[in-house]
Amino acid sequence: MKIYSDCIIGSGCVLHSGVIIGSDGFGFVPQSDKNYMKVAQIGNVVIGDNVEIGSNTTIDRATMGSTYIRDGVKLDNLIQVAHNVDIGENTVIAAQTGIAGSTKIGKNCMIGGQVGIIGHLTIADNVKIAAQSGIGSNIEQVGEVVQGSPAFSVGEYKRAYVLFRKLPRLQDRIKELEKIIEELRQNSI
Repeated sequence: MKIYSDCIIGSGCVLHSGVIIGSDGFGFVPQSDKNYMKVAQIGNVVIGDNVEIGSNTTIDRATMGSTYIRDGVKLDNLIQVAHNVDIGENTVIAAQTGIAGSTKIGKNCMIGGQVGIIGHLTIADNVKIAAQSGIGSNIEQVGEVVQGSPAFSVGEYKRAYVLFRKLPRLQDRIKELEKIIEELRQNSI
């Protein structure tokens, strides 16, 4: 476990083996010579009370200001929390999830494993994100349940998935109907 300078850890926290708190965020500026210049990461990480962070999870320090993990948050193993992210109270996140920089996640959210969340988004309170979903836009409705990549309403996702599995049979049926239409057309000429 490694906790870098200026980071603040609340009371009653559990940090498992291999946790990294306050490493540099991924900040680079392209230069005219095709190289990259590192952007100074001068912020910190603030972890609230009663937070649990699983093994080999990394929480990057903010570029400026703070990366926040609020009270009661539970993070599983192998999670990447980028610079300036703010995770709301009592949110739980399963393994292998990646949260890009400056994303704000509401309180009481449930995020499944292997979810990818792009940067600079806002996710409302009480949102549930199914495993292996890709979040590429804000989720503004409190309590919304989403699935898929890109993620959308779980009910709509399930209906679409049923149709997706039937596509080969639907294609065969369309071919049959096109053949019948063509025969009817030939017979009417």
